[in-house]
Amino acid sequence: MTGISRRLAEFAVNLGYEDLPTDVIERTKLLILDTAGIMVRARNDAESTPAMVRALEYLGLASGDCAVPGDAKTYAPSAAALLNGTLAHSLDFDDTHAEASLHSSAPIVPAALAAAEMTGASGKDLIAACVAGYEIQIRLSLALGPSDHYDRGYHPTATCGIFGAVAAAGKLLGMDADQIESGFGIALSQAAGSMQFLADGAWTKRSHVGQAAQNGLMCAVLAKEGFQGPKEAFEGKWGFLHAYAPNADPAKADAELGERWETLRLAVKPYPSCRYTHAAMDAIKQIMRDEGVTADEVEAVEIGLPLTGMKIVSFPEEAKHNPESVVDGQFSMPFCAAVVLREGTMLWDHYATHLKDPETLALTKKVTCVNDPEVEALFPANMAGKATVKTPRGTFSVLVDMPKGEPANFMTVDEFRGKFSGLASPYLGEEGVNRFADLILGLEAQNSVSSVLAAGKPQMQAAE
Repeated sequence: MTGISRRLAEFAVNLGYEDLPTDVIERTKLLILDTAGIMVRARNDAESTPAMVRALEYLGLASGDCAVPGDAKTYAPSAAALLNGTLAHSLDFDDTHAEASLHSSAPIVPAALAAAEMTGASGKDLIAACVAGYEIQIRLSLALGPSDHYDRGYHPTATCGIFGAVAAAGKLLGMDADQIESGFGIALSQAAGSMQFLADGAWTKRSHVGQAAQNGLMCAVLAKEGFQGPKEAFEGKWGFLHAYAPNADPAKADAELGERWETLRLAVKPYPSCRYTHAAMDAIKQIMRDEGVTADEVEAVEIGLPLTGMKIVSFPEEAKHNPESVVDGQFSMPFCAAVVLREGTMLWDHYATHLKDPETLALTKKVTCVNDPEVEALFPANMAGKATVKTPRGTFSVLVDMPKGEPANFMTVDEFRGKFSGLASPYLGEEGVNRFADLILGLEAQNSVSSVLAAGKPQMQAAE
């Protein structure tokens, strides 16, 4: 199939705010709010942030006009995109798409924010740009086949995210279809994101999402200024869909573009861990609530997962039973299950208290994971999960086909505001949190994205 790159470029250029259904607009504002709250907390709390900030200072990029929520300073546009993109993914608390098996806002919103500040864009402009980026990024992963892409060691959030970032930034930069198509071609040489971080809990899952935002912005600017990228970035002989997966379905890359809104199929996270852990955590909570089960009486726990999820959160078994870092914990189904059994939920602050807790680690070793046929049958449409908890007074099992935060079980505006406040209030204060949230939720009425971001400055500067 030919013409895919061109059609995606034309879609990005032609999509206007007025073309968006009301539910897409409202959903996008909530996704931006969710991302902003994560950025604020990660700027201040994520253990990887100080090193990145020092690197940006060393490179001379820690001065400029672009904002980072939770930071009193402003940065060069490329640095803001890199830092915001990394922060947005540093807690693994950001939105997900089940079938495409990726995160959308983390690489796309930061590139769009930087481009919006560079051009003095409005809130409406930002919303349309983010939707263009979401729709393109998600479809590219669907076309690749995310399981095949993962098997080759790639993280689709980053590899597909850079193209969404090009589209979002290019739209805000006023680029035409020729320029955005060229930007896609330039980005083809930058599409990266290795899953090797799973081997030792490294921080690169965070940074390569930030680099997708940064590089997407830079590729767009290069194309805008006349630098030529190859055509047919996606469908060409050595293009993305041929080089990054063995059995891509190119037709999915632009299927029902502008008619079926993948933005509405994005889910949000109530827990700061890999999305594949969430349905099982919901199931454990239901067992605790309905049966009165406590951690002290648990003899064994079996978690049923889809095979794609098992590869990420249950293999290798020895490592998943002995998490040492936050990244280890975020991608350990046994650890997440153990925390929920002990706390009744899972919050970002629980990593600090439970990674070295002997009781939690002992409970982790009672958790095993299996590829459950009922769960597999529901995948990839749903990131389902099952929990079976054995106790002296009986064995209890619950299947959750639709974890909280999925489109059909979405969070309310109040729940979004509660999550945002829980993340940002330690640094923005109650008044600051409310003002920042109000501005984002009323984004369509704002003439300047920069004025919205100014409300995200902290009451006191983060430690570096």
